[in-house]
Amino acid sequence: MDREEALKAIEAYRRQIDEIDRRLVEILNERTRLVERLGELKAQLSLPIYEPKREDEIYRNVLAHNRGPLPPDSLRRLFERILDEMRTLQRVNRESRGSKAAS
Repeated sequence: MDREEALKAIEAYRRQIDEIDRRLVEILNERTRLVERLGELKAQLSLPIYEPKREDEIYRNVLAHNRGPLPPDSLRRLFERILDEMRTLQRVNRESRGSKAAS
């Protein structure tokens, strides 16, 4: 492959990556909407935001479905970050609802 072909291939890969990134954003926002609903129900039932057993189930699920090439440790770190952000979102929403109820 000559330099010109390689540069065209790089651009093609980048366009595909950009499309996948857009899909990831859509999926993460879809997940977030569900987490918000879940958080509302947990608040109504006075259930904790952080549930270690549930998070372990999530890790087992995603790792069991990983067919690579993403290494399991990398996938787990990505999901640790996602779950941390979701817990933060639930806490912020719960605090927001609490301050609204006090008003």
